[in-house]
Amino acid sequence: MDWWIWLLIILGVLLLVGIIVVGGRAAREKQLESKRVEATELRREAQQQSESAEQRERMAAEEADRARREREAAEERARRADEVDPDVDVDRDADDGGDAERRR
Repeated sequence: MDWWIWLLIILGVLLLVGIIVVGGRAAREKQLESKRVEATELRREAQQQSESAEQRERMAAEEADRARREREAAEERARRADEVDPDVDVDRDADDGGDAERRR
């Protein structure tokens, strides 16, 4: 074969290798960009989930505080009822911690 045919074959092979290398790099860059976009989206979702959880925690703490205050108010009303009730010996209940029978 003539030398120029060999030169064309070598140039064709080099061109093919160059196309494969450039195509591979472009595919890798596209894949990396896709993963970056996915990671950004996951971070955004995680931030939203975290903010939502924090809000629910605040609401739960407020609800627990409200329930504690209501329970304290109910206990205070029960103490007041005991003070008003003529059948309850408030002094005796205070001495034994309130565990004794309240009614006479």
